[in-house]
Amino acid sequence: MIRALLQPVIVAALAAALTGCLFQDKIESFVGPTMGSTYTVKYVAGSGAADKAQLWRDTESILADIDKQLSTYRSDSDIEIFNALPAGECMAMPEGVRELVLAGQQLSDESNGAFDLTIEPLLNLWGFGPQGKGERVPTADEIAAAREDVGHRYLKVSGEQLCKERAVQVDFNSIAAGYAVDRVAAMLESAGVSSYLVEITGELKARGLKPDGASWRIAIEAPKDNERVAQRIVELDGLAVSTSGDYRNYFERDGIRYSHTLDPQTGAPINHHLAAVTVVDPSTLRADGLSTVLMVMGPERGLAYATERNIAAFFVIREGQEFLSKSTEAFDELFGGGAEQ
Repeated sequence: MIRALLQPVIVAALAAALTGCLFQDKIESFVGPTMGSTYTVKYVAGSGAADKAQLWRDTESILADIDKQLSTYRSDSDIEIFNALPAGECMAMPEGVRELVLAGQQLSDESNGAFDLTIEPLLNLWGFGPQGKGERVPTADEIAAAREDVGHRYLKVSGEQLCKERAVQVDFNSIAAGYAVDRVAAMLESAGVSSYLVEITGELKARGLKPDGASWRIAIEAPKDNERVAQRIVELDGLAVSTSGDYRNYFERDGIRYSHTLDPQTGAPINHHLAAVTVVDPSTLRADGLSTVLMVMGPERGLAYATERNIAAFFVIREGQEFLSKSTEAFDELFGGGAEQ
């Protein structure tokens, strides 16, 4: 299965609390396991929509297809077969794999390498990846050796084939869930569903209104280790939300905290005061990738990058024992007001 360990479930859909019991029977939902976590689909059943059983089967089929193509936790997946190939080899790949490689290349180019799908050797070295042998702090020489086979520039899509110049290993965990949300959302729309909320391992997208006329409401969690507290409530229609953070996914050695989020340019965990960042975008894949980019960049560089590129982003920054929230103008234009401190 694809694992969602590198993407903490920080953004959560609020329970579908409708204002009156009159409407409750018009919202359908189903849930299931996926990517080492869970998924939830809620939608307003309409006369033109497919029945629930069919939508559930189609969702499960999409997720099974994605797992077979992208999972680094099964040796027979398309990407793991490719990862086992030596340098200089090519392999025919499904359209979805090629699409994600190209999306990853764009994110890597735009961020000057803050995003990289080929960091699996580094993830394994630190104990975070599918072949990791326990969390550990590697030596500088070990990191340098692993980085020899890391770099998006060594990947190339050629027609229906994916090729590697070096013995790179691709890991889609940073964008797979967002891609899955977009796939399920597109299926729902094609099946006649005009109002829905799809959540997969914390990445989500919502469209339309609930039967009482209210928008789908989403809670952005405050960065607390042992409890879930809503820090900001936003209403979505046609938008996706992704949050990246390091306050749950980390380990400690000799009093030093090591995040599971790695900086591809150093080969080491990020080391700054950004606790979490939320990105809102029409594309869940894009929001998923951008939240990783901004998390790697940190509070100052990330905020400047998001502001320059008109990205709707909400930052939660550590200041001693407290947290400071900052948001971009694009975020405030969507949801009103400045960040809450």
